Amino acid sequence: MSLLRRAIVRCNARPWPQSHRAPVPLLSTHRHLSSGPVKIPPVDEVFAEAVPTTAVPAGLKPFGHDAVNTGAVKPGPAKPVSGTGAKDSDHHAVVSTFDLFSIGVGPSSSHTVGPMRAAKIFLEDLKSAGVLQRVRIMKVHLYGSLALTGEGHGTPNAILMGLEGEAPESVDAPSIPQRCRTIAETSSLNLAGTHAIDFHPSRDLIFHPDQSLPQHPNGMRFLAMDGSADLVACNEYFSIGGGFVVNEKTRVAHGENVYYMAYDTTEVGESRKSQDVAVTTAALPFRNGTQLLEVCKREDMSIAQVVWENERRWRSVADIRARTRAIWEVMDKSIENGCLGDDKTVLPGGLKVPRRAPGLYRKLQRGFYGGPRLVKTASSQESSPAPSPTPASASNVPVRQQRSMVPSQYQKDGVELLKKRRRKRMVSPALDFLSAYAIAVNEENAAGGRVVTAPTNGAAGVIPAVLKYYLEFFSDEAGLHHPGGQDYAAIESDVSEFLFTASAIGMLYKRGASISAAEMGCQGEVGVACSMAAGAFAAVMGGTIEQIENAAEIAMEHNLGLTCDPVGGLVQIPCIERNALGAVKAVTAAQLALNGDGRHHVSLDNVIETMRQTGHDMMSKYKETSQGGLAVNVPMC
Repeated sequence: MSLLRRAIVRCNARPWPQSHRAPVPLLSTHRHLSSGPVKIPPVDEVFAEAVPTTAVPAGLKPFGHDAVNTGAVKPGPAKPVSGTGAKDSDHHAVVSTFDLFSIGVGPSSSHTVGPMRAAKIFLEDLKSAGVLQRVRIMKVHLYGSLALTGEGHGTPNAILMGLEGEAPESVDAPSIPQRCRTIAETSSLNLAGTHAIDFHPSRDLIFHPDQSLPQHPNGMRFLAMDGSADLVACNEYFSIGGGFVVNEKTRVAHGENVYYMAYDTTEVGESRKSQDVAVTTAALPFRNGTQLLEVCKREDMSIAQVVWENERRWRSVADIRARTRAIWEVMDKSIENGCLGDDKTVLPGGLKVPRRAPGLYRKLQRGFYGGPRLVKTASSQESSPAPSPTPASASNVPVRQQRSMVPSQYQKDGVELLKKRRRKRMVSPALDFLSAYAIAVNEENAAGGRVVTAPTNGAAGVIPAVLKYYLEFFSDEAGLHHPGGQDYAAIESDVSEFLFTASAIGMLYKRGASISAAEMGCQGEVGVACSMAAGAFAAVMGGTIEQIENAAEIAMEHNLGLTCDPVGGLVQIPCIERNALGAVKAVTAAQLALNGDGRHHVSLDNVIETMRQTGHDMMSKYKETSQGGLAVNVPMC
C-alpha cells in the first residue's frame, strides 16, 4: 500500500514526519472520474499497517472511517456529525445568534461558504503549526454532495479563495470569477497570501461523486505537501450547513461546540467553545422547544430576551447591537440590489435564468410618486377581444379556426354560466412585495453576491423578506424615514426582536435535526427558514410564546418531505421561487397561529423530530445531489 494513502487516513492537520514520502504520480490515481471508484481499505487495517500504535504522536488520532464507495447514485447515508441530529441530553441547543446568522457570499452556505471557511481554517492550522512556508503542493478532495453539485454551487471557486486566505464575510464577491480564471490560466495560487505555489484546478481539485465520507455527505480532505512531495499535513472537514464547518476531532470528542464560527480557535472563549462548559456558563440554557417555553415562563421573559441574556455572556451590549445592525444591513442591501438590478441579465450557469425581481418591483411601484409611468402593454392589448370574422372573410380563416366557429354543445344549451372571462390583473400588493423581496435576495445569492446565511444561503431570502415585509407594512415605525431610507434607531427594536426570536427557533433545528440539505433535503433549508420566519413574525406582531411556537410548528409541518433537487446543480430552479413561497407560507402560518390561543396538538419538538426522521428516510438522490426530482426531468437547454 502506498505511503500516501496511509498518510491520507492517518493525518489530522499536524506536521508530518519527513521520513514518510510519496511520489507525486500517486496522486493521479484519484483524479480521473472515468477510472472508477478508488477503493481504500478499512482505516484500522491501514493505520495498523502504516505505523505502530505506539508511534502515534500525542494527540494524533486516525480518522474514524475512510471514504465509502456508494455507487453512482448515493453519497450516503451519513452518520450525523456532532450537533447535526445527535441525541445527547448533556448538550443544550444554545449557540450564538451571530454564528447562526453569518455574512457570506452565494450561492450556497454548505457548498460555497463552508468550503471557503474550511480551506482558510486548514491554512490557519498550518500557520499555528509553523509549517505553512514549507507547503508547495496542495490537493483537495471533494466527496458526496460536494462532488455531485459542487460545480454548480461554486465550490471550486470557494476553495480557491479560501486557499488564498479569503474569508466569505470579507471577500470581494464581484472579483471572485476573474481571480479564479487567473489562477486557472497561470496555474499559480497565492497560498494564504504569503507565497505562490503551482496549482492546477483541473488536476488538484479532485471530485469523488461516487464516494462519501461516513460522517457527513459534505466531506472535504485537504493535503499539504512540500516541494519533494513529502506530506506536511492533512485534515478532513465537513460542511454541515449554514456555513458551519467541523472536523473529525470535533465529531469524536463532542466537546467542541460545532456551531461557533472562528478561524483561530484560541480566540474563542470556553463558554462558546465547549458545550460541556456552556451548560453551566450559558445564562439560560435550553435543549428543546418545551424547555425554551419553560424558561420564558419561569423568568417572565420573551424568547428574544432569553436569547439576548445568553448572548450577553459572550459579548458586550455595544457588540450585540452592532452585529445585529450589520446583519440587517446586509439583508436589506441584498433586497435592494436584487430589486434594482438589471432584469435583462441572466444568472450565471447553463440555465440562462433571467432576473425577475427588478421587473416585479417596478410593477409594484406603478402609481407611486417617482415610480414608473403606467403604459399600455402588449399583454393589455391582447386582453381585448378580437373582432369576429365576417362571413365574407371566413374563407380566409385557417381551417383550425373555422372548426372552432362550429357551435359547441354548451353554446347550443344557451346557458350563460361559463362565459369567456376578461383577463384581470391580480394585485395583492403586500404579498407581491413579500415575494419580490425573497426573489431579489435569492437572485443575488445565485449570482454570487453577498447575503446572510439565514440559516443557509439556499434559503437566504425567506427571513429578510418577511422582516422587510413587517417593517414596511406593520411596524409602528414604518413611516419614519430619513433621506437614506429607514432610520435604524427607529426600527432597531423590531429588527432585534425578529432576529433573536428566529435564531432561537433555528437553534432548536440545529440541535434536534440539521439545516443541511445534504442530510435533510430542502425541508432543512427553506423549511427551517420558513419556520424561523413564522415564529419571528408572530413575535413582532405581539403573539404569546405559545402562539410563536405554534407558528413555527405550522410552518414546518407543511414543509415536511420537501426535497432538494436543484436543476443543473445550480441554486436557481426551484430554489429562487421556493424562497418566495416559503416567505408567503411563513406569514400565513403566523396568521393561523395568531388567530388561535396557542393551544395545538402538534408541538414544535414533535415536528422537528419528524423532520429529522423524514430526512433520514429520504432517498439520497433527493438530498442535494441533482440525481432525482426536477434535476433529472427539466432539460438544461
